[in-house]
Amino acid sequence: MKWVIFLSTLENYLLPCFSKRIFGVECPGCGIQRAMVFLVHGDFTAAFHMYPAIYTLIPLLFFLLADHLFKIKYSNIITIVLMGSSVVLILGNYILKFF
Repeated sequence: MKWVIFLSTLENYLLPCFSKRIFGVECPGCGIQRAMVFLVHGDFTAAFHMYPAIYTLIPLLFFLLADHLFKIKYSNIITIVLMGSSVVLILGNYILKFF
């Protein structure tokens, strides 16, 4: 029950972006916390618009955890593909923020 209350008020616990606060420019990670809040609330489209790499970072996190617990065949190739696609999405999103 406590987790339900915490997840419903998750947006009250977001950390500010120090790069944006100090330099006035968003960092490549800006939006990931809000995207997680949108995912928790079930708004998948808004999560994608906020931070598109969220859909590659979450599977990457779970895959790395599973690979640590169990040895998975071809894990290096899968990890490289997930990391590469995450980097492309993060940098693409970051570049598009300037336009």
